[in-house]
Amino acid sequence: MPTVHFTLNLRRHVECPVQTAPGKTIAEALAAVFAANPKLKGYVVDERGALRKHMAVFVDGQAAVDREGLSDAVGENSEIFVMQALSGG
Repeated sequence: MPTVHFTLNLRRHVECPVQTAPGKTIAEALAAVFAANPKLKGYVVDERGALRKHMAVFVDGQAAVDREGLSDAVGENSEIFVMQALSGG
């Protein structure tokens, strides 16, 4: 199963430890995580299930292409990283 990681800045707001989650896409893996932790869902995706503008998801080091449906494929041993997309200077 893919492993889902959340950055420390997210963990300051809501409990979200590293965990494995079943799924063949980012959306499926995150749905499994959100089922166990519904509060986390509102931080990561909007009411349509699209990735929030201030969030970023990487799968095996590559940025997610489909931010709306999160349909990017994940493998059995994939590493999914969910983080805030920070900007500034």
